[in-house]
Amino acid sequence: MLTGVVSDVGRFNDRGFNQLALEGCQRAESELGTTCRAFESRSTSDYVPNFSRLIRDDAGLSVATGFLLAEATNTAAGRFPEANFAIVDYSAAAPPFEGARTNVLGLTFKTNENSYLIGCLAAQMAQEEGGDTISAVGGIKIPTVDIFIAAYRAGASECVPGTRTLIDYSQDFVDQAKCKELALNQISRGSEVVFQVAGGCGLGALDAARERDVWGIGVDTDQSSLGPHILTSAVKRVDVAVFEAIRSVVDGAFAGSTDLEFDLENEGVGVGEISPDVPQEFIDRMNELEPMILSGEIVPPSTV
Repeated sequence: MLTGVVSDVGRFNDRGFNQLALEGCQRAESELGTTCRAFESRSTSDYVPNFSRLIRDDAGLSVATGFLLAEATNTAAGRFPEANFAIVDYSAAAPPFEGARTNVLGLTFKTNENSYLIGCLAAQMAQEEGGDTISAVGGIKIPTVDIFIAAYRAGASECVPGTRTLIDYSQDFVDQAKCKELALNQISRGSEVVFQVAGGCGLGALDAARERDVWGIGVDTDQSSLGPHILTSAVKRVDVAVFEAIRSVVDGAFAGSTDLEFDLENEGVGVGEISPDVPQEFIDRMNELEPMILSGEIVPPSTV
C-alpha cells in the first residue's frame, strides 16, 4: 500500500514537525510493509496538487502535516471522496471539516500538558539565575502554536508566582533570522529561558539563546543535540501519530470524521531530555504536577 506525506511550507528539513511526520511514514514502510512517498511544499499553492498526485497513484492514505493544510485537505477530500486522508495537529470536527468529511482522520495533541510542566521547570531555572522572566517565540499565531505558549506561561506561574513571560510571533515557520531577532530582543529584556514554538524558524531563537548564554527549549522533537544550552524540549510524537494513522488503514480500522488524540497518558506528548545542570529538586517539583494533570485536578490552558 502506498502512503504519502505532504509537508507544509516548513518542509521536511525543519528538524521538527514535518521531519517527524516523514519519520512516521518511513517507520510504517519498515514495520508495516507500506511504501512511503514524501511531497515537499514550497508554497501553499503546492498543497492540493501534491495530494492529487498521491491520489492518482492510488495512495491508501495521504497525510497532511498540520493546520496550514486544513483548507487544502478539505478541498482534496471533497474532490476524492473515496480516498483516505489524515491531518496532523487538527481535529476532524473543526472547520472546514466539521465532522462532515468521512474520509478525514484528525491527529490531535494535548501539548498544553507537557508545556505546563516545562513552564514550571523554566521558571525555576530563571529564578535560579536570579531573574523573573522567561519567553516564547511563536511562529504564526494559530491555535496549535498558542496551546504550547499558554500552558508554558501558566506552568511557570504555578511554580514561581510572579514570573513574567514575554511572547512574540515571527509570523513565519522558516526564516531563522526572524526568530533569532525576536529572541535576542527578549533576552535583552531579561529573559533567562527562550522557548521556541516556530519550527525551522525557531532554530534561530535557540541560536540566540546559545549566543547570549541563556537557556533554550526545543519543540516537537528532542532538540538536546543542538547543545548544552538546551534546557529540555516539548516533545510532540507526530511520528507516532502518523504511524498509527497508517496502521489504522492497514488494519482496516480507519475511522474518518474522528480523531486520534495523543497526550501525557499515552505518551503522545512529553518532556524531552533535561539538561544535567538542572537541580533534581526542580525536576521533582515539575514531576509533582503530572499526576494532577492526569487526574484533571489541573487543566492547563490552551489559549493565550
